[in-house]
Amino acid sequence: MTPPPYYGEQPPAAGNDKVTLWGILGIVFAFLCWPLGIVFAVLCLNEAKKVGKPPTLAYVTFGILALGLVINIILIATGALSGLTGSS
Repeated sequence: MTPPPYYGEQPPAAGNDKVTLWGILGIVFAFLCWPLGIVFAVLCLNEAKKVGKPPTLAYVTFGILALGLVINIILIATGALSGLTGSS
């Protein structure tokens, strides 16, 4: 017995998954260079909406960026970064 024909959109080819690519790059650059992390997270979000995939990696990237912002605000407010300026 043969399976019924598949109707609807075909899934993207394994080598052409831009959602995962942008998501992983967003997470990596969230730690290395936050402006690029934002760019890749937005690209991941837009691509996920376009192809109908869940934008989980974009949300993870935005979470990492928000957590980094909160930590930096706390460090600045407590003066923990004041000794890093190099002035005597």
